[in-house]
Amino acid sequence: IEEIGAEAMPTTVFVTAYDQYAIKAFDLAAVDYLLKPFDDERFEQALRRARDQIASQNDEAISERLLRLLQERDPSLLEEERTRDEPYLERIAVQGRGKARIVPVDDLTHITADGSYAELHTGDDTYVIRERMKTLTARLDPEAFARVHRSAIVRLGKIELLLRGGGGDYAVRLQDGTRIPVSRSRVDELEDRLGVDVLQRGDSGDS
Repeated sequence: IEEIGAEAMPTTVFVTAYDQYAIKAFDLAAVDYLLKPFDDERFEQALRRARDQIASQNDEAISERLLRLLQERDPSLLEEERTRDEPYLERIAVQGRGKARIVPVDDLTHITADGSYAELHTGDDTYVIRERMKTLTARLDPEAFARVHRSAIVRLGKIELLLRGGGGDYAVRLQDGTRIPVSRSRVDELEDRLGVDVLQRGDSGDS
């Protein structure tokens, strides 16, 4: 796993009798973590999550390939998403327990993907919505948010450190201590957006 790196990891469900590896598993973008012993219902839940993630990745890959082909024929399509008049999201409606809740975008610290769903993190609470990361990325203000990984969007103002581990993997640590993996292909862009004067690098074991 260390040789492959988190970004290149396929859809993976970890199965083990040891719970101390759970945090490391999710650092590696694992879909789920099954702790032995587990029942059939828990296994089916993990299997559904894996299938959803594979389907989501396949859909996104196909869409990106199609868009690249179209852009080669018509370069003006490169600016299509950016020139839409659709305003950036200010609030997100979340359904749960028979009632709707409005979550202000300003309250978000980061968003993570869970198969076909997205988890909205505010620091105090987590809300789940059925939405693709690509759609959320396009609807959020790029001055405030950055997609740092295929499974994560982060509020730039909440980033405390950009860390590089011994294996060459990257992660951001938020002000509340949350650690989120960063794709190697996105590191340079993230450095530019944060500004080198406020960016710190450290070993992944920093506290």
